[in-house]
Amino acid sequence: MASFFVPHNLESPVVGAAHGSLAGLTAVIKDMYDIAGTRTGGGSPEWLGAQQPAVKHASAVQKILDAGVTITGKTICDEFFYSIVGANAHYGTPPNLRAPGRIPGGSSSGSAAACGADICDFALGSDTGGSVRIPASLNGLFGLRATHGRVDFAGAMAQSPSFDAAGWFANGPGVFRNVGAVLLQAPSAKRAVARLLVATDAFAEADGEVAALGRQFLALAARILPEPEAKTIAPGGLDLWRDALRVAQAREVWQTFGAFIDRVKPKLGPGIKKRMAFAATVTDDHAARAREAAAAARAQLRALISPGTVVVMPTAPSIAPRLTAAQDELELFRVRSTRLTCMASLAGLPQMTIPIGTVAGCPVGLSFMAWPGGDEALLDLACQLAPFCGIFSQ
Repeated sequence: MASFFVPHNLESPVVGAAHGSLAGLTAVIKDMYDIAGTRTGGGSPEWLGAQQPAVKHASAVQKILDAGVTITGKTICDEFFYSIVGANAHYGTPPNLRAPGRIPGGSSSGSAAACGADICDFALGSDTGGSVRIPASLNGLFGLRATHGRVDFAGAMAQSPSFDAAGWFANGPGVFRNVGAVLLQAPSAKRAVARLLVATDAFAEADGEVAALGRQFLALAARILPEPEAKTIAPGGLDLWRDALRVAQAREVWQTFGAFIDRVKPKLGPGIKKRMAFAATVTDDHAARAREAAAAARAQLRALISPGTVVVMPTAPSIAPRLTAAQDELELFRVRSTRLTCMASLAGLPQMTIPIGTVAGCPVGLSFMAWPGGDEALLDLACQLAPFCGIFSQ
């Protein structure tokens, strides 16, 4: 059976403080955050081999240790975090126990799958283009992509710094919220949720059964939510924003890893190899045009999502594809998924996904995207909505 953990996993748990707001909880960590005395691999054996052991913990790791958490393992992730499928050609695909025979989603695949397998209380991941939101949805978890910059990224591997954000997974809303109280730093902009925009273009992108389940959930939870307002979020089409993210991200990916790839020529997995080859071709002019489109999207989204406003949408467009899916099917899933995830990535906004049920026995997530610094409002909303997800424990 495939593992959740990298071959260079911790030799023993890292035990946190005896007391703290998270005392007694266990966590697993995506192999992009430094843990003192160990090497950080980023899903690549060649990158791992070029690293020295970290001299100190990443900031996010230190914070949860200080809060009393015991870290039990370092988890597999997609190579250089450049996929949302969850398959690593070198380390294998972590098993999605809540959708057997199907992908876990990535790039925070091992963290999400381990949490879904109930072998930890929560799991630390990261999200550049959907790498917490998609695996959270496919594994039936609570997951948050934090507001860009609200979790200290010191000691974490960068991929695309303009879009990289920390995030985490949990099975219960109470733990989910309490982790946020430890990791989130100022500035917070907590407001009551007073306006709910239903992203009609995002719902139209999802499979019919996935979209229907989302709408059924909103009807079920209507008594605690604001009156829903239908809204087209991307009047010019989601592909315009998706492509802006794709090109701007690729430019930063190559700036981060290009010199290493040119020098070492690592053996890349098939999907990663294709995307890295594209990243190498992105010129300054291509990147400048993409950044201009990204800035326009950011301005439009931030103007729309003022404090107190949340946008709701399906997290992923479908249930998890099968492990046996062909590369072209996985590529289509990736394209459709990033039409949905590009919004929060471009605007640097927080987005939470919650587990609302199943389609064909596979988990489905529903997302709520908030204003900058509205992370705590989303975490509180998760606790309020959890009973409608069939979850009554914290």
